[in-house]
Amino acid sequence: MWVSSPLDEKERLQAFEGVVISRSRGPQASFTVRKISFGQGVERIFPESSRVVDKVDLVRSAKVRRAKLYYLRGLRGKAARLKDVDRDHAASAATK
Repeated sequence: MWVSSPLDEKERLQAFEGVVISRSRGPQASFTVRKISFGQGVERIFPESSRVVDKVDLVRSAKVRRAKLYYLRGLRGKAARLKDVDRDHAASAATK
């Protein structure tokens, strides 16, 4: 995800990469992204229609069985891993 930094006079994009732990729907839709920065958990809430968010890139996708992944807040290390899903393989299997 690329976010514009409001601290500079010039428009500067800053990367914020993490796990989407929740998404809300509706006209004021938003999503929460969590990452570990220098050993400390950081969460940011972004409105989907915000001018601060320049673009969102999908780096990886994982198979989860919950809509909200708040339980990841209490997990550390290997316990916080998510099972990766190969999007290309899943898409080709669905078209067969």
